[in-house]
Amino acid sequence: ELPPIEGLDGPGLSTGDLEGEVSLVNVFASWCVPCRVEHPLLERLAEQGVTIYGINYKDPADKAAAWLGEMGNPYAKIGADRSGRVAIDWGVYGVPETFVIDRHGRIRHRHVGPLQARDLDGTILPMLAELNE
Repeated sequence: ELPPIEGLDGPGLSTGDLEGEVSLVNVFASWCVPCRVEHPLLERLAEQGVTIYGINYKDPADKAAAWLGEMGNPYAKIGADRSGRVAIDWGVYGVPETFVIDRHGRIRHRHVGPLQARDLDGTILPMLAELNE
């Protein structure tokens, strides 16, 4: 279980949140330039009804909250991983990373680096559609 980002409304993120529906988990940080590049795609996915959970990686709460205030918040829930321990458990070695999670809470795909339109169209969206069948 990860606590919420201090100063933001809403709960943190727990393993149980990842069960019951197909979703994405996106590991991000305010200091991450590639996270800024991919963020509009995450916003677009959220607008299309894709559930996205966030893990905020090694980020001061005030900076994370300000970044989300500026960029928008596409996340259904966000957990603050201040120590980076949870990201290590997920095998993350850099941000951003995005995971496709099936309705049983299992990781079905891992995307390392910033998402681009071709990644969504060629891999992520088809996989989400298949898992939702």
